[in-house]
Amino acid sequence: MKAVTVKKIKDELSYKNSKELIDLCLRLSKFKKENKELLTYLLFEASDEEMYLESVKEQIDELFEQINPKSYFYIRKSVRKILTLTKKFIRYSQKKETEVELLLYFCQKLKNFTPSINKSPRLLNTFERQVVLIKKAVATLHEDLQFDYQAEIDDL
Repeated sequence: MKAVTVKKIKDELSYKNSKELIDLCLRLSKFKKENKELLTYLLFEASDEEMYLESVKEQIDELFEQINPKSYFYIRKSVRKILTLTKKFIRYSQKKETEVELLLYFCQKLKNFTPSINKSPRLLNTFERQVVLIKKAVATLHEDLQFDYQAEIDDL
């Protein structure tokens, strides 16, 4: 089976009544955890972006606390996992402010992590790449927000 285009799906959904749409959404949510997480965000958390940011930051904190600092191999592996999760939460929101906030928070946690990331070129590259992505996202924001975020970027 080959998947159809988004336009065809959109057209087909326009012919469905609300009961059929609810059934489709529920069925979709049963197949993948990401689908359920996205529906959770859209239904319950999209209206309060600040609360969403705080809950994601708490998850990032917990994951950074669970990192095994014995070896840079384990640190890199855990940091990649945290970054993947952070990017997933950014995709759910699709707001540039959320992207900047979460990536800044991730970079601050990574910079303050002990042992220092300066001893691992791979971790430094990960850090620097995220700073580049933050700068790119900040460039698309309003001038006042750009100024505020630029100060935080300079602190990194």
